[in-house]
Amino acid sequence: MKIIMDEAMMKRSLVRIAHEIIETNKGTQDLVLVGIKTRGIYLAKRLKTIIESFEVCNILCGSIDIQPWRDDVREIIPTMDLGIDVKDKIVILVDDVLFSGRTTRAAMDGVMHYGRAREIHLAVLVDRGHRQLPIKADYVGKNVPTSKDEVVKVMLLEHDLEDKVVIL
Repeated sequence: MKIIMDEAMMKRSLVRIAHEIIETNKGTQDLVLVGIKTRGIYLAKRLKTIIESFEVCNILCGSIDIQPWRDDVREIIPTMDLGIDVKDKIVILVDDVLFSGRTTRAAMDGVMHYGRAREIHLAVLVDRGHRQLPIKADYVGKNVPTSKDEVVKVMLLEHDLEDKVVIL
């Protein structure tokens, strides 16, 4: 096991991502965060808190379970509502690790099921490469070259009782 991000590095990365989101979108108007279950939900909530700490705003934050939109499932049965309106909004999908791109594709399908977003961006804590689809993150905490045999595990205080990213 190799630690590639500790708590301090994760916090710095999230603060930088928050600033990049604000700069890219010229503020927070019509901006919503949607965390991809499971750890993306916690990261989206952290980004919301960080953005609201330096901008006068109230960022809407929802979550999505991508299971109904996976490409290996034939029947789409949404299991949960996003909890926010995405129609004509700038949606920032938030996830812990970007790998093949299939989770992101499913999340985009899910968001569009609930309304036509003006734009969809992707923020990830770790981009490890090995894409199977033409998907690229707009905001990345850390790019980590890996082999396909390695596993990148993000651990978050809210779910795993500690903050760190490791390669197994």
